[in-house]
Amino acid sequence: MSRIKSRDTKPEKRVRSLLHRMGYRFRLHKKGMPGHPDIVLPRFQKVVFVHGCFWHGHEGCARASRPSSNKEYWRNKIAKNKARDAQVLKDLDDLGWKYEIVWECETKNLDALAERLERFLQGEEDGEVSGRDGAGDDREHEGEDGEDA
Repeated sequence: MSRIKSRDTKPEKRVRSLLHRMGYRFRLHKKGMPGHPDIVLPRFQKVVFVHGCFWHGHEGCARASRPSSNKEYWRNKIAKNKARDAQVLKDLDDLGWKYEIVWECETKNLDALAERLERFLQGEEDGEVSGRDGAGDDREHEGEDGEDA
């Protein structure tokens, strides 16, 4: 696992290139922020995480299937990653940052991804939690008044 890259992955580069072509400028892996987000857009106070389907346990995705050997290890590993991800998102929310999660498998359709990122960055999804993956989202939704729905 020491050879697994944590930054500058192909999916991350696709998202960065797409955002750049769309005219957005951003910071990468900003230290001092919870979870060191992959892409930070300070002007919008928004961040984008590019998650690998396998490593972050993308529900319902074929890329997220676990190895058949050492099942307990992988179950615990992915569960810890998901718990850490949830804490990072809570910490960012507490600091007033909005976030979007882009899954590795979603980087194949750049047109749809561009539309989704544009909506996120322009704030057209007010009142909704970003990062939906189509398989249900565990995070709580906030209403317009900031209280949990």
